[in-house]
Amino acid sequence: MRGPAWLPGRLMETPEVAASAGEETKPVVGMIHVGALPGTPGHRQSLDELVASACLEARVYQQAGVNCLMLENMHDVPYLRGGVGPEIVAAMTVLARAVRQEVSLPMGLQILAAADLEAMAVAHAVGLDFIRTECFCFAHVADEGLMQSNAAKLLRYRRMIGATGVQVWADIKKKHAAHAITADLTVADIAEAAEFMGAETIIVTGTRTGRPPQAWEVAEARDHCNLPVFVGSGVGEGNVAELLGVSDGVIVGSHFKRDGHWANGVDAQRVRTFMAEAARVRAADSEGAPNAASALAQRIELPPFPQQPR
Repeated sequence: MRGPAWLPGRLMETPEVAASAGEETKPVVGMIHVGALPGTPGHRQSLDELVASACLEARVYQQAGVNCLMLENMHDVPYLRGGVGPEIVAAMTVLARAVRQEVSLPMGLQILAAADLEAMAVAHAVGLDFIRTECFCFAHVADEGLMQSNAAKLLRYRRMIGATGVQVWADIKKKHAAHAITADLTVADIAEAAEFMGAETIIVTGTRTGRPPQAWEVAEARDHCNLPVFVGSGVGEGNVAELLGVSDGVIVGSHFKRDGHWANGVDAQRVRTFMAEAARVRAADSEGAPNAASALAQRIELPPFPQQPR
């Protein structure tokens, strides 16, 4: 079941998603890239200023009909690998709590790079719905260096602190990384492994921020696991029909920003225009109308994928 049974409960309270409740519900998640946090090279604004900016963007998203939010410390470049200091945890907790109180949308967060235990702690403390993790299963070489699977450690930590209500949304073959060491594994292989290891949602991306994955990759992941599969990069007004057609939802960051660049603030008009197109796509899907995305999905021929017992 890819519909309400797996969605965070409050996600179904958003009017547009609730109206189309069913297996083809396809939420749009809007990214809030909070400003550079204390202690990072780019830090310039006070925490109060960072909170004000994040809350403003959250209101814009809610008013435009976006279904869900995700916070991320993307301005904290260069990123630490696999963990962050207490100053980042404290700042993300303050920011997440402020945004949570500002809007009624479901919400998750990611703390870069791969600071997943810290993200889980913040999510649990604030009452968020999910975290996004970039190295849940298998290994890859990212900008920050070699990233190892952390599924076992993360899920044990989630259980230890009583945060089992916080979902884990896992990237597979993530962007900004080299995957030569797993070149013999397909997207299907990794999606199946992520499900086996306990992820609740799969995220498929392109090679970098702002670049979409191939539609066949999304369809392959979705065909070979029982989890919802979201597109996590490169979604815009021009390809939302195609990518919503082969996924269970989309995460949008760059397209919602001024001039389509992730580092800029949210552009309300771009968000409204995109959401209008997403609504059109959802309506066409719910009515069973043929479209380019559904035709593409039907044309994709996936290789047989034997389900081996573990």
